[in-house]
Amino acid sequence: MAGRDRDRAKRYSSLKYILTIVETFYLLAFLLIFLASGLSEAMARGLLKFSAKNYLAVPLYLLIISFGYYLLNFPLNFYHSYVLEHRFSLSRQKVKDWLRDQAKAGGISYIVALILTAAFYYILKHFLHSWWLVISLFWIFLTLILAKLAPVAIIPLFFKYKKLSDGILRERIMNLADKMKVRVLDCFEIDFSSKTLKGNAAFVGIGKTRRVILADTLKDKYTYDEIEVILAHEFAHYKLRHLLKLIFVNSTATIVIFYLIFKTSDYALKLFGLSSLSDIAALPLILVYFVLAGIIMQPLGNYISRRLEKNADKLALSVTGLKAEFICAMDKLGTQNLADRNPHPVIKFFFFDHPPIDERINMANTCR
Repeated sequence: MAGRDRDRAKRYSSLKYILTIVETFYLLAFLLIFLASGLSEAMARGLLKFSAKNYLAVPLYLLIISFGYYLLNFPLNFYHSYVLEHRFSLSRQKVKDWLRDQAKAGGISYIVALILTAAFYYILKHFLHSWWLVISLFWIFLTLILAKLAPVAIIPLFFKYKKLSDGILRERIMNLADKMKVRVLDCFEIDFSSKTLKGNAAFVGIGKTRRVILADTLKDKYTYDEIEVILAHEFAHYKLRHLLKLIFVNSTATIVIFYLIFKTSDYALKLFGLSSLSDIAALPLILVYFVLAGIIMQPLGNYISRRLEKNADKLALSVTGLKAEFICAMDKLGTQNLADRNPHPVIKFFFFDHPPIDERINMANTCR
């Protein structure tokens, strides 16, 4: 990447870092103010009087607080996910299409949040001393269900989905999967270019929904060898059981967070004049725990992820022997996605769940 392009990527990445930090603490401030001001309790009481039934109050409360935050956060969100992408020529998506995607994503998020919230209150009521473990297990189970459904029910809502039309490329991918003993249902391509000019490829799904997905922005700009080594990396994650390892790490984190809520929530509730977690006015407090846990645990999660990604790179190179093609692909991806190729160690510590591009290229150069 030329010096001018590197400077451009640095500016883009720096703005992304700043906006991510601002949005995280903005959400935290919103939740704390909503609790401390008494607005949460007042709204909960009003909804209980209005609906007369708790099962109506919960979805209404969740809808109001979610939509209210979305409106307050809209300027930051619009700049972060729309204006910035256009400013750096990474998207041609129109505002109306962006708003449509926002509505779809918001609807999906609301449904998932409602399922989790309803389950939380039901379990809290029926499992007085072990609710933290039961809700954790339910949360993990729902996460696995969503991972299985994503390729067939969620991704098609945002992208046009079709089987890979390039027969030669498909055959190479399927042969690679056989070589690495990875079961693949089929290979698909999506119209990534309708929303972004960034490149991407993935191996997604669980069981019968497992499939390869290639973005058209990658399929049309990379050689067969480059695509093969990129997908060898994705297959390596499966071969090395990285998904199971990440499920274990994330499941452990979920259980720890809910256990901390179980052990400390009485003290936290008193700070905001609330009596019980079963009160829907305390729902923002649960979210505060998860936001704070995310801030604290993200560096560790990133470190574990970077280790897994590095191991997947090594296996991909070992299986394919496409060292020069891997380096070229990484260089292209860095340029295409405006990646921060050599971030400051602090930035890497907090924000990078993959090794930086230059680090991946250096690893390939020294790999035998």
